[in-house]
Amino acid sequence: MNKNIGIIIGVIALVVIAGGVYAFLNSKDDTMMDTKKADSAMMKDTPKEGEEMMKADTTQTDSMMDTSDTMMKAGSYEAYAPEKVAVASATHDVVLFFQASWCPTCRTIDADIKANLSKIPPGLSILDVNYDTSTALKQKYGVTYQHTFVQVDKDGNLIKKWSGSPTLGALVAEVK
Repeated sequence: MNKNIGIIIGVIALVVIAGGVYAFLNSKDDTMMDTKKADSAMMKDTPKEGEEMMKADTTQTDSMMDTSDTMMKAGSYEAYAPEKVAVASATHDVVLFFQASWCPTCRTIDADIKANLSKIPPGLSILDVNYDTSTALKQKYGVTYQHTFVQVDKDGNLIKKWSGSPTLGALVAEVK
């Protein structure tokens, strides 16, 4: 009789464990499906890295192509390219903005600059540098974290380095 009770308890325990495993695996699959759906929806709503910058670049470039003189005088916010540093002069400042797409502070500053493109002073170019992929530039200027700004001369020499400018106005105030 004790043997039969032990077998019955063992079978019940096995059924309970099997049911628990089944429930766990099904809830995990549902969670994974919900996560995939959410990720898919977010990818549709969220611009891919660089899309907003490309729109801003196109707008800036189109509006500044009227004359080369205007291009040198108008303020701009555009993607970094080594040749763009060469426009720095006594009357034209160049600031490198080291930012990462995953950095909340960077996204805030980026949004403020884009919302105020017309307020970028003439003679100032802000160049967007990808913090994650620009290792050589980070080493050259001693940049150790994102949302760092570096003002450079026409030869790419560091004039000033800072962080903590939460708005375009604060960034402009730091430029020497």
